[in-house]
Amino acid sequence: MDMEKMIERINFLYKKSQAEGLTEEEKVEQQKLRRKYVDIVKGNFENQLARYKYEPKK
Repeated sequence: MDMEKMIERINFLYKKSQAEGLTEEEKVEQQKLRRKYVDIVKGNFENQLARYKYEPKK
């Protein structure tokens, strides 16, 4: 699942949970999608930090 589709699904499940509630299967799916999203964002941030080189002024 690409990032855009994942975000759309997360948002859909959130809106549905506010409007009418989620089934147990949907709650599990929502938790998995949120965890996957956070892991991807953290991984991207860690990669950016790994490429950063700090060079103090002389």
